[in-house]
Amino acid sequence: MSEVAPLRDASTVVLVRDGADGIDVFLQRRVQQMAFAGGMTVFPGGGVDDRDADADLAWVGPGSEWWAQHFSTSATGAQQLVCAAVRETFEECGVLLVTHVDGSSPDVAALMPARAALESRELSFAEFLREHDLALRADLLRPLAHWITPKSEQRRYDTRFFLAELPAGQDADAETSEVEEAQWYSASRALSDWTAGKHFLLPPTWTQLRDLAAYETVGELFAAKREIKPIEPGTPNDDFEGLRFTDADEYFESMNPRAREIFFRGAGRD
Repeated sequence: MSEVAPLRDASTVVLVRDGADGIDVFLQRRVQQMAFAGGMTVFPGGGVDDRDADADLAWVGPGSEWWAQHFSTSATGAQQLVCAAVRETFEECGVLLVTHVDGSSPDVAALMPARAALESRELSFAEFLREHDLALRADLLRPLAHWITPKSEQRRYDTRFFLAELPAGQDADAETSEVEEAQWYSASRALSDWTAGKHFLLPPTWTQLRDLAAYETVGELFAAKREIKPIEPGTPNDDFEGLRFTDADEYFESMNPRAREIFFRGAGRD
């Protein structure tokens, strides 16, 4: 058996809003060239930056100890994950979950020039907050899930999933080099399009969409009580169809042949 790749902490943000057909969710199709999940339809997110552990930043809402308890990590690790969630949401879709330290709402359009510097890591998230007198809004996030990439994969992530409601007056965009296209879908339509082979959903994305589709409004979704337990799909046969997790049978039964083709191409398998 080949050596198991090390885990990297990452945050994924399920950005939602109330829609005409239940809950809408913002989804992105990653460019084929991406080393991880190329060609897949995903939620915004990415790896933590070590500088996200910088303690010198303003913070509103549940503290790092609270997040650490829900996500089975240290307080420092929790701060990195929450910062990464807010930073990646801004980098990947232009939505900024912050406020000014005095409680006033920032002009998000005026802050857009910093987006590229954050994405390139020229600027740390803590530096960005301090420079513009901003406070991170941890109270706009909720813990949703915790997935770990199977040991058979060459790139592995220890990913915490966050819920975030689209702030009033903001909208998400596709202005990032990492995605081919991005748009709002109702959760039910995203699942229907998966079954029709219009896009490919990895198990964590499919599972979260099924969860969203069970709720009528964002308010109901945010009020739901959740126990967050790590999920690491097993691959006893070291292949895609050997992937096992809760509801795996339903996942494979709903998979369109075209979706399977996209997976194998994106994963670089024959």
